[in-house]
Amino acid sequence: MKAGETMFCNLCPRKCNAERTEYTGNGFCKMPLNPVLARADVHNWEEPFISGERGTGAIFFSGCSLKCCFCQNFPISHNNQGETITTDRLVEIIKELEEKQVHTIDFVNPTHFSHVIIDALKRYKPKIPVVYNSSGYDSVETLKVFEGLVDVYLPDLKYFSGDKSQKYAKCPDYFEKASEAILEMYRQKPKTIIKDGIIQQGVIIRHLILPGNVQESKSILLWVKENLPDDIYISLMSQYTPYGEIENIKELNRRLTTAEYNKVIDYFFEIGLKNGFMQEKTSSQTKYIPNFDGTGVK
Repeated sequence: MKAGETMFCNLCPRKCNAERTEYTGNGFCKMPLNPVLARADVHNWEEPFISGERGTGAIFFSGCSLKCCFCQNFPISHNNQGETITTDRLVEIIKELEEKQVHTIDFVNPTHFSHVIIDALKRYKPKIPVVYNSSGYDSVETLKVFEGLVDVYLPDLKYFSGDKSQKYAKCPDYFEKASEAILEMYRQKPKTIIKDGIIQQGVIIRHLILPGNVQESKSILLWVKENLPDDIYISLMSQYTPYGEIENIKELNRRLTTAEYNKVIDYFFEIGLKNGFMQEKTSSQTKYIPNFDGTGVK
């Protein structure tokens, strides 16, 4: 990235065509061209074969192309808390995390900084698996540029109905775009490879079960069943914690019940899906939200 460079950004499906300069941005994500990071450190709370025993090297990007109203990372996704760095520094951070003997490098919320991550990975591809950990609201055109650079895709598949995605994220086309993106991710990584308990390549679909939204979860699982192999890995999360801007959304002002969670788990097996991660209900606590204090960034 050259000093004084400007980009009119269409990286994500919102296609703002917004001007982004080195230090300013007026698109939906409000992010500049240069990467803005909130934390870059060892993280132990991803799926077991991503974090393993030594953790993943998680790089948390600020801003977001989706901005769900209940986001657990609200200070960085909505309030844009973080430090602006250069692509050179991002390359150094990847190397520093790799030196900590982590199992994987985990780019968290990478969509709106795809251009920077692609540049960084072309300069230095770590010897450990690279994880693209996104909201699922990704552009197929952008994802195609990642082919050969990303080893593991870890997308969310959050909402099925346009009414719900509009209500919770002002994004009525979420499912349309996320489902297209996941099919592209699977095209790139159709085979899951696990070595010594750590994933080396593949796709894991995450779904956070929301209170009052059991039917949304069932519709998403049925789509997966009908469009992807039965043995695709799915991570069903029960960690929803009331947080963010949800005061006027009645169903989100409580935690998920055990009955709701069990209905989704039962449906997972009922329709013949095979590979899943199921969280314990104790994961629904704010203590699992990282401290976005700039650790490892500067």
